[in-house]
This record gives sequence, C-alpha cells and structure tokens, in this order.
Amino acid sequence: MQEVDYIIVGLGLAGIAFCEQLENANKTFIVFDNGMNGASRVAAGLYNPVILKRYTLPWKATEQLDIAVPYFKKIAQKIKANCIHEMPVQKVFYSAEDQNNWFAASDQPELNRFISTELIPDDNPNIHAPYAYGRVLETGRIDIKKLQKNYQAYLESKHAFAKADFEHSQLKCTDQGVEYKGIQAKHIVFAEGYGLKKNPYFKHLPLVGNKGEYLIIKAKELQLTSAIKSSFFIVPLEDDLYKVGATFNWKDKDTLPTKEARIELTEKLSSLITCDYEIVDQEVGVRPTVGDRRALLGVHPEYPQLAVLNGLGTRGIMMSAMLAMYLFDYLEYGKELPVEINITRFGKKK
Repeated sequence: MQEVDYIIVGLGLAGIAFCEQLENANKTFIVFDNGMNGASRVAAGLYNPVILKRYTLPWKATEQLDIAVPYFKKIAQKIKANCIHEMPVQKVFYSAEDQNNWFAASDQPELNRFISTELIPDDNPNIHAPYAYGRVLETGRIDIKKLQKNYQAYLESKHAFAKADFEHSQLKCTDQGVEYKGIQAKHIVFAEGYGLKKNPYFKHLPLVGNKGEYLIIKAKELQLTSAIKSSFFIVPLEDDLYKVGATFNWKDKDTLPTKEARIELTEKLSSLITCDYEIVDQEVGVRPTVGDRRALLGVHPEYPQLAVLNGLGTRGIMMSAMLAMYLFDYLEYGKELPVEINITRFGKKK
C-alpha cells in the first residue's frame, strides 16, 4: 500500500494551486488527471482585477491579486516555464458616458489602484474605437497550456502524477482517511471542475457550469501588444495569433464547437477590427460556475476526509492560489473557511 498525505483529482488551476500548498508544507501527494480539455486548458489566461462590465471589484480582488502574481512567478521559475507575462488590458469605451463612468470608478478608493485616469488614444488603424480606451493596471497573462504541460512533467519527475480517469466507485473511506487502488491517503481533494457533476460525493452541490467558446485567429496587420476588452476580449498570443472570446452558453454542457458561437464571435470581431484575419482554431470548455458567483470549498458532511475545491468560474487565474490556501489551512489547522465560499452555505446533503 502506497501512503501519501493527499490524493488530488484534477490538474487544472485549482489542482495545481493545491499541489503548491502541499509542496510548501512538505506534504506528500499524488494527482489523478485524464488530460482531457477542461476549462482551465482553454481559458484566455488573463489576470485582471476589475470587472469591466460594471467597473467594480470581485470578492477579495486585491487579496487575490497580491497572492496570485508572486505565486505564478514562483511556479514559472520552479518548472522552468516562461508562462507569466505582463500585458496591459485596454477597455474600449462605447460612449462619452462610458468614459465618465470609468473616471467616476477611478475615484473610488478600492479601485484607484487599478484604473488609470489616462485616456489611451485610438491610434491603431485596424481597430474601431472612436471613444478611446481606458487602461487597467497590474494586469497580465498566464500561458495556461504551457503551465499545465510543464507542471505535469514536474510532477511526473517526482512520481506524483497519474494520467488516468478517477474511478469514484473504487474510492474507500477508512478511519485513517481514504484508500484508492493501492494508495492510502489522509485526505482527498476533488478539483475536477465541471467534472464534479459526476462525483457521487459532491454532485448535490449547485455547480451550474457554462460553456465557453473561443476563436484563435491569425491577423498579421492587427499588431496588438495589449489585450482589448469590448463586449469580448482579444488577447495577443504570439506569431500574429490572437484568442477571441468568449461566449457564455448556460444550456449546453458538452465540449463540441458550435457554428452559433463562431458566428457570434465573428460578428463581434467585425464590429471592432477592420483588418483581414483567418480563423485557425475554435476551442471549447465548460466553466465550473455557481449561481451565487462564489467558489465551492469544504468537506463532505459525512466523510470529512473528502474535500472539494471547485467553482472558480471565469476567475481561476485570480482566485486559485488564495482558495487553495484557505482550504489547506482549513484541513490542516482547522482555520475556518470564509462563509461566502464554504459549501455549508447550501445546507446538508439531501
């Protein structure tokens, strides 16, 4: 019987963040992940502290950012992957009123750190932005695919990764913790993303999920060095490639690309950029979202050795490190979870 402190299911942003907590505390663990495309693998990877639709901050946004940036820099150095890049985010203004709302937001104490009061002129002939841009400060991009690939290789080198489906029926709860296929652990943490809906221990949680689709385009003339936010994002990658997205589909839960999403995104693109482009790919992921826009952290009401780290939605880059810290401190030291994210807010399992 192999003995470890933790089993982790899922190597998306949540799973990686919890691995880092365990490594920092010299805990032993093994990760199970089947390598299928989850929401983390197709996300644009931007970290941006401001909700640009309403010019507000998400829950604990400043704390999230102050933890996330050094966290990703440390990982990048450890796994020898150049996967974190500073990148300006520029918000396209729709009108003079939109500009005024931006400047009003910049006067708010909690927002003035992140909102520049300098108008950025529309000097790119390939973009239609007659009311100019506002710049969000302290933003950047994580190359999530590179992060996951290199982190998996790092875990494999330590014999701490298994590329396989996790078979929940093979999990056994014991007085000492859990057993799974010859592995004994004190705790198991499920960081499965939308796959949680198939988890018999936590499928009762109100994980809604929404399907997001992105286009990868090649546009040689566009020449962007900043991410552009209108009613959608255009994120520069490399080699004249850009990620465009995303759609929000609350009905479908599959990972098949759709013609409808392609049309929606190309129509939005046509309203903003004027140069030619080529669509080279279309990517799909189902985001693990919750109706109250809060994450899902905690333990099973009957089996406290079973824990969940999920519901990061569209803000996994910003939230993952902070939430992993909260869950680790709860499991190891009994430090209470914030009530806003504790799964006990939904009552006991029915």
